[in-house]
Amino acid sequence: MNSQRRIARFSAVALAAALSLGSALAAEPIKIGVAEALSGGAAQYGISIRNGFQMAAEEINAAGGINGRQIEMVIEDEQGKKDEAINAFKKLIFQDKALMLFGPTLSNSAAAADPIAQAAHIVVFGTSNTADGITTIGDRVFRNSVTEADVLPVTIKVAAKVAKIKKVAVLYGNDDVFTKSGYDAFKKALDDQKMPVTTTETFAKGDVDFKAQLTKIKATNPDAIVLSALIAEGAPIMVQARQLGMNLPFIGGNGMNSVKVFDLAKGASDGLWVGSPWSIENRTPANNSFIIAYTKKYSAPPDQFAAQAYDAMHIASEALKKVKLSGDLAKDREAVQAALPAVKWTGATGAFAFRRVTDKSGKPAGYDANQEAIVSTTRGKNYEIEK
Repeated sequence: MNSQRRIARFSAVALAAALSLGSALAAEPIKIGVAEALSGGAAQYGISIRNGFQMAAEEINAAGGINGRQIEMVIEDEQGKKDEAINAFKKLIFQDKALMLFGPTLSNSAAAADPIAQAAHIVVFGTSNTADGITTIGDRVFRNSVTEADVLPVTIKVAAKVAKIKKVAVLYGNDDVFTKSGYDAFKKALDDQKMPVTTTETFAKGDVDFKAQLTKIKATNPDAIVLSALIAEGAPIMVQARQLGMNLPFIGGNGMNSVKVFDLAKGASDGLWVGSPWSIENRTPANNSFIIAYTKKYSAPPDQFAAQAYDAMHIASEALKKVKLSGDLAKDREAVQAALPAVKWTGATGAFAFRRVTDKSGKPAGYDANQEAIVSTTRGKNYEIEK
């Protein structure tokens, strides 16, 4: 009898301890690491991305969180630099013990830092990395930013049709993973569409004077300039082209798709063609709600990068709702990786699903976005959708 009482008492104590542990776990927030460029040139994108994450997290938390637990974002400024991105990832993974990661902002940084996440068996979710090869790093690497290789052929085709473009010059940054990958995608698309190229010129990150390259381009008399650049260099390129009397269209990649071009290009931004699953003019119910809420919260309209971050947080939330978190960080990180690929979501950027990619050897690797591009052109201080 005494033995039975001791067993019963022990069982009751164990049950109480388990319930207490479960209750404590349920009360703890879910830590999500965010490494974005909040200073430096890439902050043009990183601040919008952070805003999109914050707005989505606040909405999710206000609606009850994830299975009753609140999202806690741990944010690091990776400054748009590879070394800083690596350091930020290490801190978020090993010191802050984040369940999953978002970022970094630039493809250059992702190519350097994402292998850290892959080796640590933690999901890293990019919302602005569009260079080729990022998701081939491994099966922990996800992104909802549609690749340049998928978007640029559509952008060129629509721009050529509407603007009657018969031949182009090419200008690209040759010292950056993103802009070089964009050039490679542009070159393939131009070859596939049999679009003649009058000349190809290059520049480096941090350059401020592009008149020599633009003068050479002008001499070849193209109908448009294909530009693979980040906006820090791309906007001055547009300004200097107009100063040289070159009022021809620009066909830009992901790095040029930002409302900030209207301020940075100082009235010289007309005729910029870009492609993306998101457009501020695509007023679906979900996107309209996002645009109104974002503009009210931040006193400025959103851009593609804010929209993709906003949707990414909701996509991650849908996966996390399907995971029974145990408190064992290694197992919980594995569970997130297993749940994420199946998520489908319709948000600001439209209907979204993941598609798996393979590495160079044909082995299954990470996950890209499966979305269609919308092509827009700038007029005044607006983007207008073209078909």
